[in-house]
Amino acid sequence: MALSAAAVFKGPGEIAVMVMEVSRRVFKRPFQWAEFAEQAWFITSVTLMPTILVSIPFGAVISLQVGNLTGQLGAQSFAGATAVLAVVREAAPIAAALIIAGAAGSAICSDLGARKIREEIDAMEVLGVDPLYRLVVPRVLAAMFVSLMIIGIVMTAGIAGGYFFTVIIQGGSAGAFLSNFTALSSLADLIIGMVKAVMFGWLAAIVGAYKGLTAGGGPSGVGRAVNESVIIAFMLLFFLNALMTAVYFQVVPQAGL
Repeated sequence: MALSAAAVFKGPGEIAVMVMEVSRRVFKRPFQWAEFAEQAWFITSVTLMPTILVSIPFGAVISLQVGNLTGQLGAQSFAGATAVLAVVREAAPIAAALIIAGAAGSAICSDLGARKIREEIDAMEVLGVDPLYRLVVPRVLAAMFVSLMIIGIVMTAGIAGGYFFTVIIQGGSAGAFLSNFTALSSLADLIIGMVKAVMFGWLAAIVGAYKGLTAGGGPSGVGRAVNESVIIAFMLLFFLNALMTAVYFQVVPQAGL
């Protein structure tokens, strides 16, 4: 039987509604500082080590690929600056997004899904406690905060990796690396990377919370919800990244030599 249009758009429509509801409750007071601190520490504990382990080879691969490409084009002196710009603008936010969506988003989904099947969410609503305000908002803000923090690790590893593989391994000039990087980059490149990280953390947490709160069918249903939350978050994150990158290049003038 073919799915109706209402069934097809039910999930995206509910996620859009949840985005608006959670965004509106962010400004509600009093703020749940204790829950925010607990969730921020939890998300950090599940994402910090994967971030460190991913960022080093991530930066190395980009540096090697860009170095070989610029060498073929006869622009070896621009290899380091190009690799670092690629890390700061795109690679670091994407790496942070994948880690947040895969680790933190799935953890949020499983936590809220377990509460849902144990009927804790229904009990909170009966007692007059808003689950979105009490549980979802602190987790979303914690994911945004941690995303902003871990992107610094990826950027640092990317810049260090670009310098190491360009100057030490490939015998490039340290002076050319630094001068070309400062000539091609601007503060806007750092800002767009940080904005992307915050937006990706916000979206991944909301998707994980939505799938957790709508989970059903016992423990197996929670497992399916976790898998679906990761897949949906990845799809939305790549779409949002493409959209933000296109807008960035249209709005911000790019530096040139």
